[in-house]
Amino acid sequence: MNAVIYKELIKNEIELSLFSNFNRYQEVKKCWRKENEEWVLKDIMFIEKWGSEEYKYLVECLKNTIETGGTVYGAFENKKLVGFASLEKQFFGSKKEYLQLSSIHTSYDKRGKGIGKKLFALVCEKAKEMSAKKLYISAHSSQETQSFYKSMGCVEAVEYNESLVDKEPYDCQLEYRLF
Repeated sequence: MNAVIYKELIKNEIELSLFSNFNRYQEVKKCWRKENEEWVLKDIMFIEKWGSEEYKYLVECLKNTIETGGTVYGAFENKKLVGFASLEKQFFGSKKEYLQLSSIHTSYDKRGKGIGKKLFALVCEKAKEMSAKKLYISAHSSQETQSFYKSMGCVEAVEYNESLVDKEPYDCQLEYRLF
C-alpha cells in the first residue's frame, strides 16, 4: 500500500471529479434499533451504493461546510481520494459543547486500513482547537458502522440533536468526549 496523505481541503478542491474513484458501497445485514429503551441488533438487509445524485449532493454539503467555517479533510493515495471527513463549526447542546462530525467515509476497497481512524483523529484535534468538549455523530445504524464508532470510544449521546434525529430517524446518536 502506498502512503496515504491527509490534508485539509479548500472549497475549490471539492468538485464532483474528486469523487470519480471513490466507492461508497455498503452491504448491510444487521442494524441497531432502540426498542423499549434498549438497543437491539435486528436483521435489516439492504445495499447502499452512492450514484451521481448522491455525490452531487455531497459536493454541495461539503462546500457548505467550508463556507460556514467548518473543516473538510481528505485522505489521498496516489492522488486519488480514498477517505474524507467533515466537521461543522456551529456549537449546539444545552451547554454549547458539541460540534458535529457531519461525515466520515472510506472508499469500499480501502476500509480496514486505518484511514477512518486517522480521519477521526484529525477531526477530534480540530474540534479541540475550536474548544469543543464533545463530538456529535448522527451515525448509520449498521452493525459495521457502529462497531467502528465503538472502537473509537463513542457512546450514545447524552443530549440528542432533534434536528439531526428528524433528518435520519434510524441513525444512532453518538458522542465522543474530547477532554
